[in-house]
Amino acid sequence: MTPLTNFSVVEIDVAKLDQFEGQILIFAADSNSFDVVSRKINGLTNGALERFLGSEEFEKLGNGKVHTLSFPTGLAAQSLLIAKISLNTSIAEARSCGVEICKSAAGVKLLLAAGHFKRLADLAEGIGLRNYEYLDQKTNATPKPLNVTVMVKNVSMQSSSIAAKMAVVDGVFFTRDLVNAPANVLTTTTFSEQLIKLSELGIDVQVLDEPELEKLGMRALLCVGQGSSSPSKVVVMRWNGGGEEAPFALVGKGVVFDTGGISLKPAGGMENMTMDMGGAGVVAGTMKALALRNAAANVVGVVGLVENMPSGNATRPGDVVKSMKGDTIEVINTDAEGRLVLADILWYTQERFNPTGIIDLATLTGAIIVGLGHEMAGVFSNSDTLTKHFINAAVAEGEGAWRMPLAPAYDEQLKSRIADMKNVGTRSAGSITAGQFLQRFVKSDMPWAHLDIAGVASIDASSAFSPKGATGWGVRALIRMIADHYETKEELAG
Repeated sequence: MTPLTNFSVVEIDVAKLDQFEGQILIFAADSNSFDVVSRKINGLTNGALERFLGSEEFEKLGNGKVHTLSFPTGLAAQSLLIAKISLNTSIAEARSCGVEICKSAAGVKLLLAAGHFKRLADLAEGIGLRNYEYLDQKTNATPKPLNVTVMVKNVSMQSSSIAAKMAVVDGVFFTRDLVNAPANVLTTTTFSEQLIKLSELGIDVQVLDEPELEKLGMRALLCVGQGSSSPSKVVVMRWNGGGEEAPFALVGKGVVFDTGGISLKPAGGMENMTMDMGGAGVVAGTMKALALRNAAANVVGVVGLVENMPSGNATRPGDVVKSMKGDTIEVINTDAEGRLVLADILWYTQERFNPTGIIDLATLTGAIIVGLGHEMAGVFSNSDTLTKHFINAAVAEGEGAWRMPLAPAYDEQLKSRIADMKNVGTRSAGSITAGQFLQRFVKSDMPWAHLDIAGVASIDASSAFSPKGATGWGVRALIRMIADHYETKEELAG
């Protein structure tokens, strides 16, 4: 597990400032931004801080950006960081400033002289999210957690707020570690073992193996993994933090590696298909964060873990399989496998738990990347209310999401001559026809949203809150949505 940033919240003590040997950060909105800490530092540095705040360089410094004064006179600290930001800034600006602070930190101890800064927890969240590096597969690479001491007026309140944020960051890191892991490390078996460990947090975890899945009739899911030596599994995670009400459900595609099966993918870029379990990774991270937050909600997470490989046992294009629901599916393309996994676990989740609503997540189609790039996930839903709740939460957390259409006209592409449906349509509207396919396995009165996260789960460049690779997209938005709406027992129908 990638270590989290260590935050220690203490009372303001200006007498210790000159002896701190790491980095010291203060906030300043303008040349008049002096509190008790700033005045002390200005005195210790013989007016260096005041001269900088009155300089043209500070005036040109962008809002939320950080300037470094190295080896300041009068301080044992190796550098003094000045963040240009208002004490009453917005949540988004505080979070972004935290990212900038993390980038400026030199991997040593950091002292945040927070004083009356009102968005401290959000700023800490930005630091925590950006302070990530996946080192598990590097020899002799030792993670260096960032240690941050925070000087504030109200220690108890700020400690509690930061701890709540870091619980969610912990879930994000869990997702990133899972998605970044190579397929020979994160097999269906080791993935399920990682999820079983969540029981230590109070989550009820159950693993369904192939004989149980066969008995349940999950032949759509099983057909995806039958070409692999790794056994297919379904893992059910239940967090019961609410009352006696039915749970909200999260469902995730967990293809630990996707060759495309007999419909083999091109070799170029296939190494990136370790991230095809991203939907299951987000579900796992969200469940962990719910437990760490001790969320007052009932939530069930169901993930289907399979590996899509070509072999003499693999499903062939043209094969017909029967889903748990009972519908038959003609497999036109074995590389459209994620929807087969989701079809069965969506139906299973409804039949077993009768949830108040469902969100499924999957790195499902390349078509969504063509449409939305790497900035937005596609949202497909039968419920305006659930869609509004999720997208509002995603916007608040800085996680891009955009609603895409569903319409009966797209069903024409899924008609099969020999079965109830095909698993794929034509190249046009590929992400929409995938959503139409999934909707067939959602009961008409069930509020449901499908999130196609193919473009946002892992990206080949740094994002706002993460370095290159897995982003953990979706964990924070789902936690906020559940906290804002599900814990208050609002109805999601409509």
